[in-house]
Amino acid sequence: MSFPSPNHGERRGVQRPDLVVIHFTGMADYSSARARLCDPAAEVSAHWIIDADGTTEALVPEDRRAWHAGAGSWQGREDVNSHSIGIELANPGDRPFPHPQMNALETLLAGIMARWAIPPHRVIAHSDMAPARKTDPGPRFDWGRLARGGLALSPGIGTREAPLAAMLDRIGYPPAAADTRLSAFRLRFCPWNVGPENDDDRRIAAGVLAVLPQEETC
Repeated sequence: MSFPSPNHGERRGVQRPDLVVIHFTGMADYSSARARLCDPAAEVSAHWIIDADGTTEALVPEDRRAWHAGAGSWQGREDVNSHSIGIELANPGDRPFPHPQMNALETLLAGIMARWAIPPHRVIAHSDMAPARKTDPGPRFDWGRLARGGLALSPGIGTREAPLAAMLDRIGYPPAAADTRLSAFRLRFCPWNVGPENDDDRRIAAGVLAVLPQEETC
């Protein structure tokens, strides 16, 4: 297999990936996004890119460190690029993700998770690990569909009473302004929720903690 992007290096401090980060490209079309991810001058890349019609292309070998995540952290992992496999979905960010694209993502994710023994709760959004900078894959992305297929975390029933900020810390969100972290959490778990922090936010966060393995909480 050929890998057209030269933008990668050795993983730092880890031997194998233990996260998957999902992105949208935020560009007009697949060709433009692919060109940028393969341009040495851009200094960005991802392991995989999926077009709206489901076309899936490997850009960087999975055992290499692609340059997709940037600054941020997740569950204490500061160098997310070294810990993760990055998947870019060709989407400008203003429209739903078509069924062929989601079908291809499900197939790809299942293979990645099997190859690297990555559990569903370690499949995250770019906005999860960089809430102050990123919003992708955004409110139109169907996390529930992935969760129903065992490819992402599905919140359980939470009974713990705690401030939302403390629960977001334990889930793994990095430090940021309270409203920024709230927005990132909602993008992932309850994009329909608006306004100030409320009981739904706290209930869902408690549900996330209820299904996270104890050793995964910060």
